[in-house]
Amino acid sequence: MNASPFLSLDGVSKRWNDQLGVEDINLSVPEGDFVALLGPSGCGKSTTLRLIAGLETPDQGAVSIGGADVTASPASKRNLSMVFQSYALFPHLDVAENILFGLKVRRTPRPEQKVKLARALKMTGLEGLEQRKPGEISGGQRQRVALARAIVAGHPLCLMDEPLSNLDAKLRHSVRRDIKRIQRELGMTVLYVTHDQTEAMSMADIVVLMKDGRIEQAGRPAELYNEPASTFVASFVGSPPMALIEAEALPRLADGRSVIFGVRPEDLSIVEPGEGALKATVTECEYMGAETFLSFAHPNANGLTVRIAGEATRPAGETVELSFPKDRLHVFDRETGRRIAGTAQNPPATGRKSPRGPIAEERDTETLDELPFDPTDRGTP
Repeated sequence: MNASPFLSLDGVSKRWNDQLGVEDINLSVPEGDFVALLGPSGCGKSTTLRLIAGLETPDQGAVSIGGADVTASPASKRNLSMVFQSYALFPHLDVAENILFGLKVRRTPRPEQKVKLARALKMTGLEGLEQRKPGEISGGQRQRVALARAIVAGHPLCLMDEPLSNLDAKLRHSVRRDIKRIQRELGMTVLYVTHDQTEAMSMADIVVLMKDGRIEQAGRPAELYNEPASTFVASFVGSPPMALIEAEALPRLADGRSVIFGVRPEDLSIVEPGEGALKATVTECEYMGAETFLSFAHPNANGLTVRIAGEATRPAGETVELSFPKDRLHVFDRETGRRIAGTAQNPPATGRKSPRGPIAEERDTETLDELPFDPTDRGTP
């Protein structure tokens, strides 16, 4: 393990007039990691990628790659590749010519070009398509051409900006597996921008969730799911997301403070009358094949959903009682949205330091047993 990170952003900020791009971004990425920049539109993830790429210059802060400060270096000097949402292929060039374009510009010897092309075609499953033009192949194949171009470049860092957003669901799943496989085989460090949490959670070693130009939380996918640092993380990560319940719906306040409770769909259950923590009204039943999602309305809760294995039905408008295990409850401060306490089923891995955002750096929390009240004590629903 390297003593210093392969890629780091230290206090990086960027504004355009009065418009915030990103503010005080601190991120450390070990060599060979797959890092997903996740968040809603306008959160700053693409701006962060462009700052790393050298397509934008930060107003303050520093960008380092491979131990070298590249803050003022042009994109061409940063030893990295980019894969774009639009593929960025030349329509008049065939597959092989598109893949080799960068090597030809750099006057790479032809024997070396031939070897690298053959390897890239094999890794991306494009063998036999070398002479076809981009307009003659599918969207998934065009994205593989863009990947092959990054492979032959041989750069240790690859930046990907929403590369699968133009593909249908089946192709996204297939190309997603290809990207992860290739990244592992080559040992590339990858930064991958996406608004799709499925992509981020299934592909990344580290997920960096952004909001309003800042890092809300950074860590392993299991950390964000099991230990969300804020109500924003809790409501963004997970499908369906975590239910957020106002203190009024449950018993007492935490040591005089207003709180919000969070509980995952798999931890909620329907129980017999008189046995639940709160009453809620059925609003929707979604049968997904292997499981069913039952949604509920409650005046002091958002996103109440119960995940049930197999098929289950409940009539809309029915009132039921819901319960949850005490050790699966999450507690957040109502004013700040910050985490106070909750489950810790998957503690951070030892041996390396994960990148931390402003919230993730202060994640010392109480356990539920240390709180001065019983969060599952029944009150008036």
